[in-house]
Amino acid sequence: MIDASLAIDGAVAGPAAAPASARRRFRWDLLLLIAPLLLVTAVVFDVPLLNTAYWAVSDAKSGALTTRHFQEFLESNAYMRIIWRTLFVSLEVTLVTILLGYPLAYWTTKLRPRLRMIVLALVVMTFWVSILVRTYAWIVILGNAGLVNRSLHWLGITSKPVEFLYNELGIVIGMTNVLLPFLVLPLYAAMLRVDQRLLQVAETLGASRLRIFWQVFFPLTVPTLAASSILVFILSLGFYITPAVLGGGKVPLIANMMDLLINRFARWEIAAVVSVVLMAITLTLYAVYQRLREKYQ
Repeated sequence: MIDASLAIDGAVAGPAAAPASARRRFRWDLLLLIAPLLLVTAVVFDVPLLNTAYWAVSDAKSGALTTRHFQEFLESNAYMRIIWRTLFVSLEVTLVTILLGYPLAYWTTKLRPRLRMIVLALVVMTFWVSILVRTYAWIVILGNAGLVNRSLHWLGITSKPVEFLYNELGIVIGMTNVLLPFLVLPLYAAMLRVDQRLLQVAETLGASRLRIFWQVFFPLTVPTLAASSILVFILSLGFYITPAVLGGGKVPLIANMMDLLINRFARWEIAAVVSVVLMAITLTLYAVYQRLREKYQ
């Protein structure tokens, strides 16, 4: 009887134990499969980041750890002014993108299917055009002899050209043009997922269209709007080409400052400090973005 019971227990336990060992072997096999990718990622991405962090906290001659570079960065009014200007310009770009992107996404959802696909195709096509080409196109449009200034002069609104370029306004216009799809496309998808029955119930209860929008529809899209806005803000922090071309060097931002520190002044340690500060800001905002996306997806 004892032998029979042991045989029965072994027969029952055997199949249960086999999948567990198989799963363990599968995990090791999977690790071996992705090991080359992990190695490439570590060498190409992680090692340079760690090296940059090391430059920020080490002495160039002795290699000893130090906080002198961070102290120099914090005590410099020029560095801090550029950091705050970058944050302010990024905030401006984010707000303008929201003001333009939300109505565009909402209007797109109200179009007929065929016309909706055309509008979406026009939005997506912006990813296929080089940022450099689109930036130089704004010079043709907003220049002193550009399309906008000539139109304003022809209409009698202005007597002399308006300075759209080589200032903060030109940078905001160019960056907004590049980043607008990053807000429109997620918002459009979120608006399509809104349950129309909720809007119909509110209408049957006597709510006006304006009240339905602000009290029912808009709150349902706020999480996606917040997450997309944070993404736009993160992307705008590291812009280089657009501020360099449309700003004309008169509105230095973080990326332009780092270019000067590395290529002109050879202050690699200060550039590393700026990189670490920008990385900390970006990672913090990205963590908030991920939290919002996971919570309301």
